[in-house]
Amino acid sequence: MSTLSLRREKSSQSSQPSATEKVFPRPETRKPISIESKHAVTTTEHQHDQTHRTLKTRHIQLISIGGVIGTVLFVQIGTGLQVGGPAGLLLAFIAWSTVVLAVNECLAEMVTWIPISSPYVRFADHFVDEALGVCSGFNLFFSIGISIPYEIVAFNLMLNFWTDKIPVIGVILFITLCYGAINLFAVRFYGESEFWLAIGKVVLILGLLVFTFVVMVGGNPEVIAFLVKGHGRVKLMSRLQHDAFGFRNWNVPGGPFVAYIYEGSLGHFLGLLSSLVQAAFTLGGPEFIAMTAGEVAHPRRTLPRSFHSLIGRLIVFFVLGTLAVGILVPYTDPELLPGAAARPGAGSSPYVIAMQRLHLGGLAHVVNALVMLSIFSAGNSYVYTASRTLFGMALEGRVPRVLAKCTASGVPVYSVCVTMLFSLLAFLQLGSTSGVVLQWITRFATASAMANYSMIAFTYLRFHAALKAQGVPRDSLPYHGSWQPFCGYYAFIGSFIMMFVSGYVVFLPGHWNTTTFIFSYALIALLPVIFIGWKIARHTQWRNLREVDFFREERAEVDAYETKFEASNFAASGAN
Repeated sequence: MSTLSLRREKSSQSSQPSATEKVFPRPETRKPISIESKHAVTTTEHQHDQTHRTLKTRHIQLISIGGVIGTVLFVQIGTGLQVGGPAGLLLAFIAWSTVVLAVNECLAEMVTWIPISSPYVRFADHFVDEALGVCSGFNLFFSIGISIPYEIVAFNLMLNFWTDKIPVIGVILFITLCYGAINLFAVRFYGESEFWLAIGKVVLILGLLVFTFVVMVGGNPEVIAFLVKGHGRVKLMSRLQHDAFGFRNWNVPGGPFVAYIYEGSLGHFLGLLSSLVQAAFTLGGPEFIAMTAGEVAHPRRTLPRSFHSLIGRLIVFFVLGTLAVGILVPYTDPELLPGAAARPGAGSSPYVIAMQRLHLGGLAHVVNALVMLSIFSAGNSYVYTASRTLFGMALEGRVPRVLAKCTASGVPVYSVCVTMLFSLLAFLQLGSTSGVVLQWITRFATASAMANYSMIAFTYLRFHAALKAQGVPRDSLPYHGSWQPFCGYYAFIGSFIMMFVSGYVVFLPGHWNTTTFIFSYALIALLPVIFIGWKIARHTQWRNLREVDFFREERAEVDAYETKFEASNFAASGAN
């Protein structure tokens, strides 16, 4: 592969770049760069970034989908339906979508201008404080890493829909080896594998939406039998063939807003709040797009498109998916019972429950297989994202530098190996039921995700203030976020509050559970310790907004790379 060599002028020790040069460097300061690889500035503080830019637009779009569509959307969403009702669950997902969109606006503006490996972890370091960068990095690493065993446990849960004869240890080892093999090969294999796996998820969710519409308007082929709980009794109800049941399940006694734990207004509020916690754990997307920034081809053109398309994915996959669940199944269905009481396999999935009620057993098996495919894909994305987070911290010298070492094909091999250790937590299900282990991991991951969004939003507010302090017009950036800095404040306040609310149930009378409390709040107690400890140990200082250089050297590399990339494409098109 040919490289574009750009000479760099040597300046004297006394010369200092101006404020404008810090933000917009002269072309001659750019370093050699190739189309598929980039190397960071060699200093005593930073390691080489040896990852390769091989991910294309189609990879990024599907990776961002694959990272957020998994077990929760297809299976565990039934828990939210039970505690909040169809209207409460839908309203909660719509409300939390606005927070995710606000985070998206914050990330898009920073990442499209500075498309580097492990971006928002390093942004927290450079725009706020080194201690916050360390805190953000460890939080993100644990947040995503613990989702790996979550998906492995869920995969085994779905497998039990067909058989429980396969040893749990064998399932865990098989999935772990598959994740390791995919992520240790060249990143182009990861991109291709995730591309096709994510296509399966898109087909599944779109098919389920079509299925919902068909059966609700009378396309169901069999007698419908379902359970309705009301006035202290459970009755078996039957409907005729081709019954257009529409929104009938919204009118089940006690709905569409369900009272949770307590009766009356307080119960309805707690039901909505619990559904909001479910939405906070389920919804996501911008963080997965951002983590590919260091390995995406033509990032200044590719990334803005991906960030812009997030709102469509939220509406189609999550909001409409939530609406479909509330249409298909009444919140009183006993199959929706969470945790250990849930029936093994996808029988606790609202979609499979509806298919079984319609006597569509064959279709239920197909959906179960596709759900397992989506679970595998989500876990694969978590391995990729967590390993790149650890890799970014190694580039900054916040963890051992050996973790920044890459193979000849650009894979951070040691970071991937360390990340794979999370899969060992899946062995917890040997001592407890799969449903209980999923609930534990959900508590931890929700609190961690909220802390992550809080730090992203706060980092953006500092980024926005630094742009203003140095007179850099936001209109000149590749992505000009809307409603800023309001979106930054909105995302910070919403996610910060939800971080403490996610485990609220343990504080209600008669609902204390030590394990749930630990998984819900241990990380919240640990993060301030990491922040304060690092500041004391390293004597870090709050970044001066007028001295922030916005990764000047890295942006110069991207500028040189994109110039060469466009020239190569132009030459190729001319030859054709």
